[in-house]
Amino acid sequence: MSIARPATPLSRTEERAWRGAVTSGLRFAVPLDHARPHGESIEIFARSVRADEPGSERRPWLLYLQGGPGFPALRPQGGASGWLATLLPRFRVLLLDQRGTGASTPLDTAVLSALGPAAAIVERLSHFRAPDIVADAEAVRLAMGIDRWSTLGQSYGGFITLSYLSLAPTALEACLVTGGLGEMRGDADLVYRATYARLREREDEFLAAHPGDEERLALVYDVVRSRRAAGSPERLPDGSEVTETSVQRLGMFLGGNARVEGLHHALETAIVNVGGEPRLSASMLGTLQAQLDHAAHPLYWLLQESIYSSGRPTAWAAERVRRESFPEFLPSAPRPRLLGEMALPEDYETSVPLLPLRDAAHALAAHEGWGSLYDREVLARNTVPVAAAVYTHDVYVDRELSLASAAAVNGLRVWESAAHHHDGLADDPETVLGALLALLDEETTGTASAPLSAGTPPAP
Repeated sequence: MSIARPATPLSRTEERAWRGAVTSGLRFAVPLDHARPHGESIEIFARSVRADEPGSERRPWLLYLQGGPGFPALRPQGGASGWLATLLPRFRVLLLDQRGTGASTPLDTAVLSALGPAAAIVERLSHFRAPDIVADAEAVRLAMGIDRWSTLGQSYGGFITLSYLSLAPTALEACLVTGGLGEMRGDADLVYRATYARLREREDEFLAAHPGDEERLALVYDVVRSRRAAGSPERLPDGSEVTETSVQRLGMFLGGNARVEGLHHALETAIVNVGGEPRLSASMLGTLQAQLDHAAHPLYWLLQESIYSSGRPTAWAAERVRRESFPEFLPSAPRPRLLGEMALPEDYETSVPLLPLRDAAHALAAHEGWGSLYDREVLARNTVPVAAAVYTHDVYVDRELSLASAAAVNGLRVWESAAHHHDGLADDPETVLGALLALLDEETTGTASAPLSAGTPPAP
C-alpha cells in the first residue's frame, strides 16, 4: 500500500477557544484505495486541539487514535478536560475521525445498505481496516507539513498503532497505547477463548460485590422466557424482540470501572408489576436498547472479528468458541452468562437495525481476502519509543495476549495495572497517562521523570 501522497486539504474552520482549549476543524480528501490514488476519493475529518495559552501553537503534535472499530474521535465538549487536560501541556492534539466514522464519509446502516449486494459491501469494507486508517493518517500528516508526531491509541487505536509502527515507523516520534495491544497472529479464536474466560471472572466479581443482583438477573431471564412462551414477548423501543442474547449484552457494563455500577443500577429497577405479573421496566428496556443499537455505528459490529484477521476467514469465531468451550454463555443455558464484544450471527436475525446487513455480516465472516495487518519483522526491529498500559483484568483486550504482543515489539515498555479496567484512559487519565509519559521520558532522556499525576500509580 502506497502511503507517500499528501491528502488534499479541503477546508479549515476558524479557531475557537472554549474552556481552556482552542479547536479547529480540518477536512481532507484521500483515496478510498491508497493503492489507486486517482480513483474514488473520500473525506477525512480531524479536529486540532491546543491549550488556550501562549506558545501552545509551537508544541509537538500527537495524533489520537480512537477505540472501536467504527467510532469517531472524542468530541471535546468540556474543552481542556479529561485526558486532554493531561496531554495539552505537552502537545497539540489531532483528533482523527477514522474513515467511515463521525464526519469522515460516514458509513451508517442506510449508507451500507444502499451499496447493494453483500459482495459490494464486503469489497467496500476491505478498505476500512487499520492499514487504511494508517494511510489516511500519513496523508493528513504530510498535508499538514508535520515531520513526525506522537500517537495515543486507545483500545482498537492501539491495534492501529501496531500497524502504524509496521508500515510507517519513521513518521512516529513516540507512541502511547492504553488497553490496546491486540492479538497479532491473526487468530480471532485465541481472542475469544481468552475474553470469555475474563468475562466469567469479572461477572463473578461483580455479583459477589452486589448481593441480590444474581437473583434480579435470573428474574429478568425468567420474564423474557415466560413472556415469549405466552406469545407476547417483551420488545425493545425499536420493536426488536427481547431475547436471552439481548439480556446478555448487559455484560458490556463489565468492561470498565466507570460504568460497571451502571449494571447494578439497571438491575435494581429492572422489573415492574403489571396486572400482578412481572414485566421488564421501561428503564431496563431502554438500557438494553442502548447496548444493542448499532444503526449509527455498524462498523463496530460488522468488523468486530475482521480486525484480527490477516488472511483466513474468521467464520464467526465468537460463536464457534462459545459452542465448543463455553456453553454457559449460550442463550439456552439455565442462566446465561453475560456477553461482551462478541458479535454473533443471531444479532443479525433479531436486531431491527442490523437486519439489513445480515447477508453482509455472513459474507464478512466467510471472507478470505484480508490483507496483512502487521509486519512482525519490522516490529522486532522497532526503534520508536512505545509505552503501553495493560490492564490485568481487562475483559476486552486480554492481559496474556497483550503481553505476547508487547514482547514482539522491540523496546516496547509496559505499565500494568490491576486497579484499572478497559476504560482506564477516561476513568483516571492523570494516573494512566502520567505513568506512560514517565516511561517515555525515561526512554528518551535516560532519566526517570515523575508522572503528571499527583497520585501513585496502582501496583501491577
